[in-house]
Amino acid sequence: MSSNPYENEPGYESSRSPSDIENMEAYVSKIHHETLRLAVLEPLEASLNITLEGSTDSLADPSSESDDNIIYEDGRPSFDPFADFRKRRFLWYYEPYMQSLVTAEKKHSRKAKFQRMPFEGDNNSMDGHFDYPELKRRMAVVRDAIFRETRGWAVEGQLAKKQELGIAASLQRQYEQIVETLKHQNNITVDLYLDEGNPFMWRLTYFGRPMTQLDGGMFKILIHLSPRFPEEQPRVFLEASSFFHIRVSKEGVLCYVPRRTEEMRYHIEGIVASLEEEHPPYDPRTTVNPEATKLFWGTPEDRRKYNRELRRSVERTA
Repeated sequence: MSSNPYENEPGYESSRSPSDIENMEAYVSKIHHETLRLAVLEPLEASLNITLEGSTDSLADPSSESDDNIIYEDGRPSFDPFADFRKRRFLWYYEPYMQSLVTAEKKHSRKAKFQRMPFEGDNNSMDGHFDYPELKRRMAVVRDAIFRETRGWAVEGQLAKKQELGIAASLQRQYEQIVETLKHQNNITVDLYLDEGNPFMWRLTYFGRPMTQLDGGMFKILIHLSPRFPEEQPRVFLEASSFFHIRVSKEGVLCYVPRRTEEMRYHIEGIVASLEEEHPPYDPRTTVNPEATKLFWGTPEDRRKYNRELRRSVERTA
């Protein structure tokens, strides 16, 4: 398989004529447009109950009917394990998505029709038109909807605590166990507490370890927990959204991967490890800050520039 989709079409594996070169670019462009529209936006809009006009219907109701939450005859909502995954990854990749749209918008005017390829026919073609301004608008609507949903977890959580639901007691107990463990370990880099006693809203303050790039920094982190944890995983944000780090988006979304997903102690461990890791293996799936990633994995001079920017942002947190 070739990374160039045009070359994967039967009979076009070695096509290199001037018209083929032109077609390759046009083919990749419409695949990029439709991938973002169909594979990224539409599933998220369905699970968030967003209309094309940008309005939402019963956004905070996780059991509302959509393609991702089908209601069975007995009234039980089904669970789509990919809905939450898509939302978390969307927050990770929002900036790269938007950057790619801005770049593509310069090449294709609004409403310009897709170019039909020589191997496409009436019953097997990708027809349509470019509309990058509309895709950017829909991206922003989805992002805002996920943010609203995330903030709503704290309200749902307070209700769950008041009703003495099991998930509230479980998260409270996990929090207390983690705090006790930190005390026994004499851990001076992590301070953990609940926001207004809400077990669904954790606040973590991380103090940079001495003799590291984060030395002297103080990082305030919000951990939003869903009443449907662990089916819905935590969403983690740094309060200082200007922190320059390869694992932190410009909007403060922290990219981390816990060793296990069902216990909060592994999430706390993963959050700290994501901030502290100085020599991570290259993984394109964790590209949440394109500018920082480009410098970190660039030339030696680029890496030095990354380190300078990181230190400047650390000093701003002190």
